[in-house]
Amino acid sequence: MKKAIVSVINDLTTDQRVHKVCMSLYNLGYDVTLVGRRQRKSLPLAERTYKTKRMFLLFEKGPLFYAEYQFRLFLYLLFHKADVLVSNDLDTLWPNYKISKLKSANLVYDSHELFCEVPELQKNPKKKNIWKNIERKIFPKLKYVFTVNDSIAKIYSEEYKVDVKVVRNIPLLASQTTIKNSSKHQLGIPSDKKIIVLQGAGINMDRGAEEAVEAMQYVENALLLIIGSGDVMDVLKQMMEKLKLNDKIKFIGKVPFQKLVQYTRCADLGLTLDKDTNINYRYSLPNKLFDYMHAGVPVLASGLVEIKNIITMYEIGDCIDSHDPKHIADKINHILKDETTLQLWKKNTKIASEKLNWETEEKQLKDVYSQFL
Repeated sequence: MKKAIVSVINDLTTDQRVHKVCMSLYNLGYDVTLVGRRQRKSLPLAERTYKTKRMFLLFEKGPLFYAEYQFRLFLYLLFHKADVLVSNDLDTLWPNYKISKLKSANLVYDSHELFCEVPELQKNPKKKNIWKNIERKIFPKLKYVFTVNDSIAKIYSEEYKVDVKVVRNIPLLASQTTIKNSSKHQLGIPSDKKIIVLQGAGINMDRGAEEAVEAMQYVENALLLIIGSGDVMDVLKQMMEKLKLNDKIKFIGKVPFQKLVQYTRCADLGLTLDKDTNINYRYSLPNKLFDYMHAGVPVLASGLVEIKNIITMYEIGDCIDSHDPKHIADKINHILKDETTLQLWKKNTKIASEKLNWETEEKQLKDVYSQFL
C-alpha cells in the first residue's frame, strides 16, 4: 500500500479541508498519516479513519515557533517512509520539498491562500521577505499544485509559470446527513430571537468582525453568535462589554466540526465580512461561505469578487456596500424582516449545495493522486 504523509502547521481539530483531502486519499487506497501540532489549549482530537501525529512544540508563536516546526517536521519526514508528501501552505513547504528530493518522493503542494499577502506579513516586511524567498525558490520547481479558487490560481500561475489546479474547500454533501440537528434549547440559544452567525478559525484583523459587533447596537430582536477563534476575539469581547451588548452577542469558542454545524443550522443569517485591505483577502473564498450554504443559511457578505460571484450566481444572499456598522445593521434588519426573500435564499442554498460539494471538487484530486498508485 502506498504511503502518504500530509502535513499542516495547525492542530488538526478544525481544519476540514485537510481532513477531506486525507479521506479522499484514504478512499483511493493510500495509507495516510496527517501531521500537525498540539497546542497547550488544543481540543482533544476525535478518532479518525487515518493516522494522525500532533507534535508538541516548545514555542507556540513567533520566529522560534516557525523555526522549531520546520526542523521538527523535517526530522519526522526524514525518518518516516512516504511515497507521496502533501504540503499544506508555505509554512510546511520547505521540509517537504527537501525530503521529496532526498527520498525521490512525489510532492503535492496545496496553497490555501496567497500566503505572503496576509495582513500579518504586510506589517512586517522582513518576515514577508523570508517567506517570499522560500516561495520563489521552490514554487517554480513544483509539478503538482492545488489552491482554493480561480483568482489565486491565476496569480500563482502567472507569477511562477506553473499549472495550478483549483479544489475549493466545500463540505461533503454526504456529511450533512450524518450530523444530527440540535434544538436551540439544547445549544443554549434563545428561540424568540433571530440568529446571526459569524464563524471561523481565523477571526482576525480586517475580517469585519469588529464592525459586526458594532452593528449589533442597531439590529433588532436578534442574537449574534461568534464561533471560533482568532486574533481579535479579546478585542471583540471588550467591545461587547463597552457597548453593553451582552444580550445581543454570544461567544462560543472553538468547537468540533459536527458541533459547529449544529450551531450554524440554527442560524437565520451567516456573515462573512472580509475587507479588501490586501490582495489575499481581495481574492479570498472563505470556507464559512460554503459552510453556511450547506447548512441552509442565507449569507450577508462583503462584495469581494469570488464571494460575490457565488452569491450572485446561486442567489443565496446579499452583499454590503460598505463596512459602516450602521449600513451593516440596516442590511441585516431588512433581510431578517423579509421572510419571503429569506425563504427563497434558503431554498437556493440547497440547490447550490447539490452542485457545489466536495464530491465534485475531489475529482481534481483523484486525477493527480491516482497517478502515484
